[in-house]
Amino acid sequence: MFVQDNDILENSDRGADSSDAPVMGPTPRDRYFLFGEMLIFGIISLVASFVLSYDAVVLAADPDAILGCSINAMFDCAVVGRSWQASVLGFPNAFLGLISEPVVMTIAVLGLSKVRMPRWFMFTANIVYLLGVTFAYWLLWQSTVEIGALCPWCITVTVSTTFVFYSMTSWNILEGNLFLSKSAQEKAYRFVRGGWLTIILIGWLALVVVAEVAAWVLPAFG
Repeated sequence: MFVQDNDILENSDRGADSSDAPVMGPTPRDRYFLFGEMLIFGIISLVASFVLSYDAVVLAADPDAILGCSINAMFDCAVVGRSWQASVLGFPNAFLGLISEPVVMTIAVLGLSKVRMPRWFMFTANIVYLLGVTFAYWLLWQSTVEIGALCPWCITVTVSTTFVFYSMTSWNILEGNLFLSKSAQEKAYRFVRGGWLTIILIGWLALVVVAEVAAWVLPAFG
């Protein structure tokens, strides 16, 4: 069950629920920033997933169709959409976004409304989204190394899922939803409060940009 509470009672109640809970919990600012970010990027990812789903239907009807995001040899959604990697489970990958992003948006809206979701639910959501963001980066790797073309809308989904995963993980650590031991929870809490998770996010995105530039731009000067 979901329970609505206020931020003053939230931390003390969480402490009563489990001895593994952090000494301190999320602040109102954490709530509005993290769930707000989650909602914004969830919407962006949903829009991108809708466009990709539409393009998948177009390609199914006409494999030779030229899509609006088929810009050049480097950015060509049609090439990516016709690859087997675009339908790993037997249907367009974009359909997964149409299913998962509304769930993310619902979590964000509930969070902004100060509705406390069960620990098991948030923990499960975090694990599932970890699989999702891993899958997104696998697809980016496949596009770069195997397919030989990038899809702008796919990149949009990848970046959006990265920020959603960051927001969800940050919240779950601050609220103590990951079922960590007491010592591990305290270390994770300090890690987030110290800004290290944000540093990892920035460093990771920078690394991805550098890798893509090295893969696509540098060979042209070689």
